[in-house]
Amino acid sequence: MRQLPARTIRRRVVGSLTAALLCAAGLATPAAARDTAAPPATGQAADAPRVKLPDGLALTPPMGFNNWNSTHCRAEFNEAMIKGIADIFVEKGLKDAGYEYVNLDDCWALPERDANGKLVPDPVRFPNGIKAVADYVHAKGLKLGIYTSAGTKTCNAAGFPGALGHERSDAQQFADWGVDYLKYDNCNNQGVDAKKRYIAMRDALKAASETTGRPIVYSICEWGENKPWEWAADVGHLWRTTGDISDNWGSMVSIMKRNLPLAKYAGPGHWNDPDMLEVGNGGMTDTEYRTHFSMWSIMAAPLLIGSDLRKASPETFEILGNEEVIAVDQDPLGKQGEVVSSQGGRWVVAKEMEDGSRAVALFNETGTAQSVSTTAKAVGLPDAHAYTLRDLWEHKSYNTAGRIAATVPAHGTVLLRVSAGGKWAHLPPAAELGVDGALFVEAGKPAKVTSKVTNLGRTPAQRVAVTLDAPSGWTVRATSPSTARSLRTGRTLATSWTVTAPAGTNPGSYDVTLKATYRSPHGARATKVLPLTAQVVVAPPAGDSLLGDLPWLSATNGWGPVERNTSNGDRGLGDGRPITIGGKVYAKGLGVHAESAVEYYTGAACEKVTAQVGVDDETIVKGTIAFEIWADGQIAASTGVLTNAMPAQELSADVSGARVVRLVVTDGGDGIDSDHGDWADATLSC
Repeated sequence: MRQLPARTIRRRVVGSLTAALLCAAGLATPAAARDTAAPPATGQAADAPRVKLPDGLALTPPMGFNNWNSTHCRAEFNEAMIKGIADIFVEKGLKDAGYEYVNLDDCWALPERDANGKLVPDPVRFPNGIKAVADYVHAKGLKLGIYTSAGTKTCNAAGFPGALGHERSDAQQFADWGVDYLKYDNCNNQGVDAKKRYIAMRDALKAASETTGRPIVYSICEWGENKPWEWAADVGHLWRTTGDISDNWGSMVSIMKRNLPLAKYAGPGHWNDPDMLEVGNGGMTDTEYRTHFSMWSIMAAPLLIGSDLRKASPETFEILGNEEVIAVDQDPLGKQGEVVSSQGGRWVVAKEMEDGSRAVALFNETGTAQSVSTTAKAVGLPDAHAYTLRDLWEHKSYNTAGRIAATVPAHGTVLLRVSAGGKWAHLPPAAELGVDGALFVEAGKPAKVTSKVTNLGRTPAQRVAVTLDAPSGWTVRATSPSTARSLRTGRTLATSWTVTAPAGTNPGSYDVTLKATYRSPHGARATKVLPLTAQVVVAPPAGDSLLGDLPWLSATNGWGPVERNTSNGDRGLGDGRPITIGGKVYAKGLGVHAESAVEYYTGAACEKVTAQVGVDDETIVKGTIAFEIWADGQIAASTGVLTNAMPAQELSADVSGARVVRLVVTDGGDGIDSDHGDWADATLSC
């Protein structure tokens, strides 16, 4: 039996037994314990709902906290944690920033209902009950959320009670406790039609709200399996568009890509939900977490913190508390950002704002710094002599003649707010800093790199000076001018540099910083800083080398780490099995999980990459993926979508002259569930 990630196991408990089989096995809920005030979910027509939204709730995407990503079902999920999070919301200014809901996920209840069919809070986790927790949260000016599933049991293997057939009773219990938000999952659903199940709970929540006067935000969590964006706008206030997120780059990007095309379905009171935030949980860098937060905000996604704030770093609070980024998410116009362009891992996403401005995300999916650009016209702004450009992470404003551009660090996002006209003339001009290509250094040998500073503004940039800083002991020398008296609109100062790492420097990544200072005609000073990475590399060996044995520059994966010479396994390092495709076992290669990218330095000294590729047999029956070989940012070879039923396919690419080769596995367009891919016998010829 194949191993699945913990979150996947949690979701795959979806039951397949019919109610009759349950009764025959003595597992069905006694009739006396079921709801009798309304017909069950199966008896209500999906096309004739009794109560419809909108109801004035969730006019902007909900913001708050959910414990699952940080605690799962572990013992630290308890009353003290929930109260502690509420305290931190107030103490750290998160409440003032807009965070409102403190939500309980699975495992808050006992596994069995009481004799009256009522839910029973776990007396160890919540000794004072849920109402006492709700009262505490409400006293802070916050709201409480709770969780259950549209099935006979919730998703946890312990089998906590689900709400299928108990909708009215459970909804009334939640309302009586003072619950303000319900996350309604999809496990153990017994094959009952999704629309009927989720409509039944919507009607139950509405009825409970009418008796208590407490409205409840309704979060549909059916993982996008039945395209809820097409039918749930009058059923729930938000709906999950994908499977569960994991705290790694590949998972986050895959989910983002599936959510972005759904922009037309989002709006006030009905939001696409790409799952909770992972910011602060430790599986990504701060740069990647800023991308996560930026892209969720420009997608008008719910912002539900998934990290334990009692242990959070200052950097985590800085990301989560950025009110300028939050304002993009919470803009009352309620538009979800749309893709303006996407090429070679360089993305531009723009979101129309209520005041007529545009939020613009320049997102770099790749593993090296990239120039990402667009124009004011392309993002939907009217013609103007100049525009005001606000960097929402720098918290600085500039003027631009219309070009919107930045060199974005690997896995980074520059988030901007751009408006036509305004008081732009007193602002310094925007400038783009960049370098030609990645900085690869062989220890003891000088490497050449060219930096560029380009004036994007309507006004000139004056007294321009550029510096390039490297680690202590390295030698950096400018071999062409690094200053300019003035740069007019569109002009560039290009500076050539040699960078030398001392002999014996270990291979790896080292921080390098490019900085430019300049002034506006009015004397306003500006400083632009571009963090870069220098890679100390070793020239690839001559002849044929197995990639599973060579060092890589970077590796990202949808689940678990990239494995050398075994399958992915998808949990921890070393949990893979022998690479097997279509029954054939391979001793060497790479085991990955979509979305995946593995980069190698080839130093313009290699000619060819070859591999046998396919879905690993450990997926049993699932898995749809596609393989790509990239050479210096261009696709050199690719497969179509491959499935578990297919034998290995040979993939070969000419990579002559390329400095970097990247092996990419995508999800085949249907999400990353079970997408275990193998680069079997992957060979680099130099």
